[in-house]
Amino acid sequence: MAEVKPEEMVHHPPMDQLQGFEYCIDSNPSWGEAIGLGFQHYILSLGTAVMIPTMLVPLMGGNDHDKAKVVQTLLFVTGIKTLLQTLFGTRLPTVIGGSYAYLVPVLSIIHDRSLAQIADGHTRFLQTMRATQGALIVSSSIQIILGYSQLWAICSRFFSPLGMVPVVSLVGLGLFERGFPVVASCVEIGLPMLIIFVVLSQYLKHVHVRHVPILERFSLLVCIALLWVYAHILTASGAYHHTALHTQISCRTDRSNLISSALWFVNKPASTPLIHFHMIYLSSFFFTLIRISIPYPLQWGAPTFNADHAFGMMAAVMVSLIESTGAFKAAARLASATPPPAYVLSRGIGWQGIGTLLDGLFGTATGSTVSVENVGLLGSTRIGSRRVIQISAGFMIFFSILGKFGALFASIPFTIFAAIYCVMFGIIGNGGGAILSAVHQHELYAQPLHCWFFTLSWLIDTRVLFSVYDRCSKWPGAHEGWMVQ
Repeated sequence: MAEVKPEEMVHHPPMDQLQGFEYCIDSNPSWGEAIGLGFQHYILSLGTAVMIPTMLVPLMGGNDHDKAKVVQTLLFVTGIKTLLQTLFGTRLPTVIGGSYAYLVPVLSIIHDRSLAQIADGHTRFLQTMRATQGALIVSSSIQIILGYSQLWAICSRFFSPLGMVPVVSLVGLGLFERGFPVVASCVEIGLPMLIIFVVLSQYLKHVHVRHVPILERFSLLVCIALLWVYAHILTASGAYHHTALHTQISCRTDRSNLISSALWFVNKPASTPLIHFHMIYLSSFFFTLIRISIPYPLQWGAPTFNADHAFGMMAAVMVSLIESTGAFKAAARLASATPPPAYVLSRGIGWQGIGTLLDGLFGTATGSTVSVENVGLLGSTRIGSRRVIQISAGFMIFFSILGKFGALFASIPFTIFAAIYCVMFGIIGNGGGAILSAVHQHELYAQPLHCWFFTLSWLIDTRVLFSVYDRCSKWPGAHEGWMVQ
């Protein structure tokens, strides 16, 4: 048999895998460990699920009860979208949650003159929510058409590894404004959370308990529990009674009024015996906990459709397309999986369009995108199991139906989530830079590194520029902020 010449040999690397992963997409940890990791992903997804309605619902004219219901709806739909994406979409371990890219289109709807002139707050909230629903329903057609027609697959073929470096890096680095600035708004909680989380997850991650790296996998839960109790002690002791409103929103555990929007405690009447009162209180507390409230489509009423609102929302959809594509690439790498082919990415975008359609039908006040912070958690825990994400979706649906438990977990201060984001977004940015390992050396020389460094810096600078101008109400072009959000 003739010997094969070296130049005739073809090398096929099996997969671009990272080192140190014990569980990839199709390998699953034990059920107990998987449930704990799924609960950790659920807790992390609460940050976006609570922060977006907290910003938008009061501007719409809604009260605390409306805000709690929107948070409940967003969590419920997030669980459904995550299950659909992991079962039928890209099948990557990604959480499909709310997107900040839709904030400016929604704000433009809120400030529409026909809606802003409504005097009654609750009526204005309902009308604004219906207008937002109509815009989301129309704009979801963009993702559905691009995804299921495989047009996005044609576009994805042009995303070379060198071209994906600034895109994936921007997904992480471009969101740092959700991290460090929020940490600075409540330093006494945010800074200890950031330091403890970095120490436990990065420097003490080799500590094992019964051959399980407990701190590497569950450091997020440990840190949140410690700082949550610490923040509640500060709140109960009256440390924020005379502070600015912005500080109270960032630091207090009762700042969202999600728990107080429903009955948790019963006042004792003077004529009621103490023992009899405790029996009434315990029974009412138990039935309050098990009260089931399931969100349903068109719960806010029939959506209204407006061309101006729809076109603004379509621009946000295009931004979320690119953001989700980069996040899918990052999730595949951090989950130690083969990079998804173009047709798989297109199919995932199609299911993301279905998710945006569900957002419009249920009324979540925002659209869909891949949760970047949960992708970062894959790299932090080094567990990319799909089952873990599906369990977290089950937690989202369960706790959104039992609204009291969801409201309890939603009382975690935003600053704690912001400290976590600082680490998770850095992991995503590092994952984008690591894609350069798949680029041949001659390609780097053909297209110098300063080209994609310039692209990355230009994207970040443009995003920051528009976000700053969007906060200035005097700028006449404020509504164009959706171009880069």
